[in-house]
Amino acid sequence: MIHNTHKRYLHFFLVLIYLLFQTEVFAQSGAEYKAFELAEKLQCEIFYEAISKTLTFSKSNTKLTCVVGENMLILGDGSIEFFSSPTQKNNTIYIPEDMGNRIESFFSQQTEVESFFKVGAILIDPGHGGKDPGAIGEYTENGKKISIYEKTVVLKVAQELTSLLKQAFPDKKIIMTRTGDTYPTLEERVNMANNVKLADNEAIIYISIHANSSFNKTASGFEVWYLPRDYKRNDLTDGKNISNEIRPIVNSMLEEEFSLESILLASNILDQLNVSIGNQSPSRGLKEQAWFVVRNAKMPAVLIELGFVSNEKEAKLLNSSTYLKKCANGIYNGIVQFVSQIENYGLK
Repeated sequence: MIHNTHKRYLHFFLVLIYLLFQTEVFAQSGAEYKAFELAEKLQCEIFYEAISKTLTFSKSNTKLTCVVGENMLILGDGSIEFFSSPTQKNNTIYIPEDMGNRIESFFSQQTEVESFFKVGAILIDPGHGGKDPGAIGEYTENGKKISIYEKTVVLKVAQELTSLLKQAFPDKKIIMTRTGDTYPTLEERVNMANNVKLADNEAIIYISIHANSSFNKTASGFEVWYLPRDYKRNDLTDGKNISNEIRPIVNSMLEEEFSLESILLASNILDQLNVSIGNQSPSRGLKEQAWFVVRNAKMPAVLIELGFVSNEKEAKLLNSSTYLKKCANGIYNGIVQFVSQIENYGLK
């Protein structure tokens, strides 16, 4: 009989030899798929986490995970299969043919399960506009003073974000409170969200986008706000066909649900902004405040501050289309992650 210690060493070396063998056998083949095109073909949600280089395909109640540069495919039940490794070229992720075929066959074998709960609409609210420029900053470039307006910055980000969301979610209502240099009042903005027509199993989320300013010219960074959990709204059941006896109970349940979902949404957006922006601007974290739009929106709602126009370095960033696209991508990835979590796995 082999001693237990020897057994463990033997098992370790057998696994090591097996992994080395798999790496050699599954050398990169020539044919490959673009990851996002594969996901579109399979009608899957797809999410890429840049720091760990992890790519997740999800559909209904299951998912597959792989990592750029690694030859493992992790199935929904936690089992692992080995294929050629995904690669990344010019910001595009490619899935090798053998792994792509397995992903396709895996999802084709799954029984389609329609999620009961669905995010039916996403409302994007670029702050200020028209007669209200919002915060105003400036920076110097080549000896010339350049002014930057919050209303312009947030509209550009909102337009890019809306375009991304419409491509990702053709089945959802993607709405902007303003599409140009106009000024809807705060009441008009939240009324627009609260009056969106939804099916019984659908919900809407509210994303308000702003830029910051401070008397402290060195203040910098982005932050995401949500309604404090101890703030109580008393009108969440308006328009619902329920008796007055149970209305307070239902209102309390909705308050708790919206609060938890807002925190999850805010956290996802903050994390993905951090990934997208990197070290160009610091994360100031999650914050609580009863802003008008988040306390009057009858849904999960967050308010994003992209950076400080009062900081000359950050003002210059916020006037860069490349940087604003990074901001939009970060918010987009956070929303996609939230939608996938809620629709496929529920709030846990």
